[in-house]
Amino acid sequence: MKRKYPNPFATLTKTEWLLWGGSLAAIALTLLLSGGCDLMVLFALLVGATALIFVSKGDPLGQLLTIVFAVIYGVISFRFRYWGEMITYVGMTAPMAVAALISWLRHPFEEGKAEVEITEISKKTWAAVLLLTAAITAVFYRILRFLDTAQIFWSTVSIATSLSACALTYLRSPYYAAAYSANDVVLMILWYLAARKDAGYYPMILCFAIFLCNDVYGFWNWRRMRQRQRKQA
Repeated sequence: MKRKYPNPFATLTKTEWLLWGGSLAAIALTLLLSGGCDLMVLFALLVGATALIFVSKGDPLGQLLTIVFAVIYGVISFRFRYWGEMITYVGMTAPMAVAALISWLRHPFEEGKAEVEITEISKKTWAAVLLLTAAITAVFYRILRFLDTAQIFWSTVSIATSLSACALTYLRSPYYAAAYSANDVVLMILWYLAARKDAGYYPMILCFAIFLCNDVYGFWNWRRMRQRQRKQA
């Protein structure tokens, strides 16, 4: 039998409706008031904000939207020669989101509900995540240097934070949101540096600040979900 999931928007709490609606409104208003609204950027950020709200609920729909966001954001990064961002999101975030989507669909907390089962990560797994992140980041640093990537230091840090966030998302750990929060801060720095050359990129800073708020909420909500799942188990 096919699994039947409820309408994902019907599961949003008042707080989540406020956070999601406020995020979309702030992103749209910021880009429109900037005077140089790029429709691709607008669409990508709206999809990204929507993905975050569902990921924060442990809903697989969030991973599906993350795949869409990663591809579009990769194109945007290509236009500004942020090769690190492009490679990270198209070559790593999107494939990892596919893997996470499969993992989440295979591990629901309750049959018929769109909420993933949250896991505890062992010390060995943490060590493996850190070693894998360090090794892949070192390889990507050489690639970015070869491509003469703009802001190579911050682009490399972005790869490290993104990779750890993707791995923790796949492993269904609440700490995925902490890693993504760190990545949001790095992206704010990257787009600030870009905005110094082109003021049209200033809205991107505010947009990733909004993403940061969503990821902080995700960290809090996953910890709350974990406590509830433990009690029910």
